[in-house]
Amino acid sequence: MRKFRFIFIILIIFISYPVLSQDDELDLLFIGNSLTYTNDLPELVEKTAKAQGLEVRSKMIAKPNYALLDHWNEGKVQKMIKNRNFDLVIIQQGPSSQDFGKDILIEYGKKLKDLCSENNAKLAYFMVWPSREYYHTFKGVIKNHKEAAEINQAMLFPVGEVWKKHFDNTGNFDYYGPDQFHPSEKGSQIAAEIIVEGLQKMKTDQ
Repeated sequence: MRKFRFIFIILIIFISYPVLSQDDELDLLFIGNSLTYTNDLPELVEKTAKAQGLEVRSKMIAKPNYALLDHWNEGKVQKMIKNRNFDLVIIQQGPSSQDFGKDILIEYGKKLKDLCSENNAKLAYFMVWPSREYYHTFKGVIKNHKEAAEINQAMLFPVGEVWKKHFDNTGNFDYYGPDQFHPSEKGSQIAAEIIVEGLQKMKTDQ
């Protein structure tokens, strides 16, 4: 009798405190262009997350100069989202400070949001930044990304907004790489940290 009681107690403990499994990992899909694949942002996110005790696996579909409509028209992202169990799809295109870029963020963000919802995934926008040459458009970049995320009820990783605060407060533009548009390694690391912060919150809210 004591033996069966002991086994029963062990089972209760095991059920109450499950060990980590693959279900405790977050599967991410990054969709974007060179602002995402420069310095391999998905890999930086994985490493940064792991250092904070969060297991992340990622896939990336990113091509030079691609906007969301280019990815959508190509059709690869739809197949990836339908065929894989992603927890979160992170989308990125160019700065999108003008009306045309804003419209694409909203319209194709909506298409991707609907597709994600059909496949039990969430959608997030990766807010980027303008080149230094077009620094004066920064407010438009921030505004349009915030509006697109709000309209489509998506998460937002406000990387560009954090970059701008850094630049304005320090006068140091070290988040930019040599071409003054693509991110330096430091800039990509900051982006990874902002994304992981959002992932931690997402995990807590689950």
